[in-house]
Amino acid sequence: MRSRIPVIAAVAALSLLVGACATGKPAGDQPAVAQGGSEFAKAAEESAKFGTDAASGVFPRTIKHAMGSTVLQKRPERVIVLDGGELDNVVALGVKPVGVAYTEGSPAMPGYLAAKAGEPTNVGTINALKLEAIKGLRPDLILGSRLRAEQLYPKLAEIAPTVFSLRPGFTWKENFRLNAAALDRTADATAQLTDYTRRAKEIGALAEQKLGKRPTISMVRFMPGRIRLYAAKSFIGTILVDAGLPRPTGQEVEDLAVEVSTEQIGKADGDWIFVGTYGDPAKTQQSTIVDGPVWKQLGAAKANHVRTVSDETWFLGLGSLGATEVLNDLTTLLTR
Repeated sequence: MRSRIPVIAAVAALSLLVGACATGKPAGDQPAVAQGGSEFAKAAEESAKFGTDAASGVFPRTIKHAMGSTVLQKRPERVIVLDGGELDNVVALGVKPVGVAYTEGSPAMPGYLAAKAGEPTNVGTINALKLEAIKGLRPDLILGSRLRAEQLYPKLAEIAPTVFSLRPGFTWKENFRLNAAALDRTADATAQLTDYTRRAKEIGALAEQKLGKRPTISMVRFMPGRIRLYAAKSFIGTILVDAGLPRPTGQEVEDLAVEVSTEQIGKADGDWIFVGTYGDPAKTQQSTIVDGPVWKQLGAAKANHVRTVSDETWFLGLGSLGATEVLNDLTTLLTR
């Protein structure tokens, strides 16, 4: 069934996509902001409006989403997911997808989902979807995001009812609710988010009790060609905000991240530094930096407060189960 695609939504998505890809090089002593600005505020506001007003168990139902609205005639059973957040979400809601698109940096089922996700068919990567493979799986629902696959939406909607969030990342809670609305599992999603919020607050309080203060947390991610210090408008950033764990000076920005050069790595310091790596570490500057003299002089390094964390959960989880894994790690790292 085709969905309505407002022209204004397509224009907004193009602006968001450009903003997501246009990252500047750090100039002088100032880190470049990787993503953010007014587009993030708009994304949060718009995402909160998505979903359905249909009661539990009622079909047909209309789902309002980033590409307009989609009518679902029955509760979906054969679901294809086109991003890590959607994969996490459906598995968290007890659904084993029939097809999945992975990221280029992690082209396999995340380990933390493997026991619950079944054995879905690979339908390409997030940036290179295989439409024929998707069609061959006879899905009755396709879940993805406008940021990733806006141009393919019309073709996907020809195959099956398709519901898109606006973007992955810091809107993960809104995306979870949207996916749950399409799957008729809203009560389950609400319960999980309530439990997550309670646990996040508890962890922040326990960390303060043990350490005497709320420690500043620096999230460093090494990627091919760039180094990012993740900020408030990222998946991990929202978790740290919910736990009441502050960022170091210079990282307290309402953006995805700030990017720094090797010479600016001192800006990564904090009471604790948690390090993630996207893809092959050999293709990043990680070893050069962490073995270098500047890194070793960071306060967190001297205090032995640098820890490597799982990229597939802390940065790529983008959903309820990923957030739960991060909370488990924070409990071990900061409160025990």
